[in-house]
Amino acid sequence: QVQLVESGGGLVQPGGSLRLSCAASGSFLSINAMGWYRQAPGKQRELVATIHSGGSTNYADSVKGRFTISRDNAKMTGYLQMNSLKPEDTAVYYCNTIVQHWLGSTPRGYWGQGTQVTVSS
Repeated sequence: QVQLVESGGGLVQPGGSLRLSCAASGSFLSINAMGWYRQAPGKQRELVATIHSGGSTNYADSVKGRFTISRDNAKMTGYLQMNSLKPEDTAVYYCNTIVQHWLGSTPRGYWGQGTQVTVSS
């Protein structure tokens, strides 16, 4: 099993910044990819950003140039730096991690519990 603990959400004014963290723990061989998704009230969960084991990243068009995803492999922790926040960024943000439990196993995905981000004046 894999546990993901998210932190860093909160209330921020438009134009402000927040940094989300996602710490992974448990029994696994490697982390293949980490990603952040968000879900606003009444909307479907959507991809925000992903980072793969080789360091390649992918962003939703709505956050390009404002958000930066990164990871610290030694700490098994992923981050989402969010700058120039807008009210439309308000949502519950979820961490997703794809891990390989042992050599040759099929990668499996896990979700964090979510952290609320509210952008409002």
